[in-house]
Amino acid sequence: MASILRQIVAGPRQKHPEAGLDLCYVTDNIIATSGPSSTFPQRAYRNPTDALVKFLDYKHGTHWAIWEFRAEGTGYPDSEVYGRIRHYPWPDHHPPPFALIPNIMASMRDWLKGPDTEVGRVVVVHCKAGKGRSGTAACSYLISEEGWTVEDALFRFTTRRMRSGFGAGVSIPSQLRWIRYVERWTQQRKLYVERQVEVVEVHVSGLRDGVKVAVAGYIDQGRTIKNFHTFHRHERIIVEATDPTSAVPPLSNSESSLPFSDSKSQSSNLQHPDTPKGFQTGINAVVFRPSHPIILPTNDINIDLERRNKAAYGWTMVTSVAHVWFNTFFEGQGPENNGNAASDGVFEIAWDAMDGIKGSARKGTKALDRMAIVWRAVDGTNARPELPQIVTEPREGEPVPDTKAADWKSAQAASTATGKDLGLRTVSSASAGVSKASSLRSLGWSPQSKDEDQSVGVKTHGPDGEDLVAHAVGTSSGGEGQPAVTASKPDLGMPKVASPEPTADAGEGEKFVGANLGSTAGIMNSKSDDLSDKKGGDDLETSKPHPPGQLVIEVER
Repeated sequence: MASILRQIVAGPRQKHPEAGLDLCYVTDNIIATSGPSSTFPQRAYRNPTDALVKFLDYKHGTHWAIWEFRAEGTGYPDSEVYGRIRHYPWPDHHPPPFALIPNIMASMRDWLKGPDTEVGRVVVVHCKAGKGRSGTAACSYLISEEGWTVEDALFRFTTRRMRSGFGAGVSIPSQLRWIRYVERWTQQRKLYVERQVEVVEVHVSGLRDGVKVAVAGYIDQGRTIKNFHTFHRHERIIVEATDPTSAVPPLSNSESSLPFSDSKSQSSNLQHPDTPKGFQTGINAVVFRPSHPIILPTNDINIDLERRNKAAYGWTMVTSVAHVWFNTFFEGQGPENNGNAASDGVFEIAWDAMDGIKGSARKGTKALDRMAIVWRAVDGTNARPELPQIVTEPREGEPVPDTKAADWKSAQAASTATGKDLGLRTVSSASAGVSKASSLRSLGWSPQSKDEDQSVGVKTHGPDGEDLVAHAVGTSSGGEGQPAVTASKPDLGMPKVASPEPTADAGEGEKFVGANLGSTAGIMNSKSDDLSDKKGGDDLETSKPHPPGQLVIEVER
């Protein structure tokens, strides 16, 4: 039974044919494995620690050591692997803090190539599944210490770690971005400068309703992701659609910010490049400007998105989850400028290029089209005394520190972002301003009613699940003096029913299909004796069928 469970959990990953364990040889001296466990029930479906140690002892004697990257805890004490273990933990489904890379690479190099190294040594890397974090570290080593190209390293890891047709070994966009960073770091003398960074603004094009935007970063040597700021409604600036050349009002310190146009920034102390392509003015072009400075302790920046639609009875539905990581030292061309990265810049990304839920490509419904993050380095007078800090790879023979290990018994996630998923959540009064931060209904263009304050930021659905979008007040199907309602109906696999729109010269027998149940409530509650022309129940036998939740009304002219 345990063997079957391990096969199910291993899923798309290669199993070693001799050991029967979830591990592979990436090269002759690099082994990637899923995280072993010494406790139940995990050891029933993961590699048992004693079985892994037995295999490594048999194949490599004392010439093996483990590099683990689990911020959630290893699942076994160091003593069970003879203390031959190095700890560099960071949260699952995320790239590492880049400042860890030099020490990880140097420690692996010294074990495999140091002056006192015995022939036949191997490095064993593992995270939870032995895929994303392990693949990032293994590929980084092949690039930085063995001279492999990015493409060759990724291809080798995929072919050795994954079963054919089951996707890439390293597939998370931000982790792939980090591997590209490693290539540039390697090509430019392996120099890295850590800095504090301020997120000045977040520009969004095509923003949907009900999206929460948050800024996060690493603390605790990378073991924990901290949410430094979540934007609220009062920090949102709308770029009006009526003025196609309009720009966001200047910053309080007279520095201009990035406008939503294809022109260059106007007289900005921040030397921005050309404004991102694809950004358009309109009601969905939004700038989030924090009410107080957002200072992150390192170059590593995370932007986290979550879209919610209000449900009922104290519940809300999470329909989108996505995030992205980037490093301002590399985005500021630091490696190419001898470590002198730009002091400010703009990072751009499209929705489809962002990281999905728990390392997958799945993000739910689209929350925005594009996003640009305006950042700047914190200068020396306001930065921590130890920053900026030059980080280099330790030379052979120099001590290489590792970081503090997480509690090996702990199963807790290092970040709330790690466990995010779609589905129902409870409504919190503290998040009222947050969940409405992107609400466009609060601008005043939506219909006014006594209950409007309860529905701000709520996406409206019709009876068949179609999105209902309010337009300007007119005399179309919404009725005189009411906003017209148009439906964008998803394909639910249901039979299609024709729904012709009414026209001024509608002929005899043309039908009007109700847009929602609310507009037909009075008819539905009517008795048969109250029907037009006093038609009785017998006449209803000839009534025509209609889609669920809609009424088909005959109009006689």
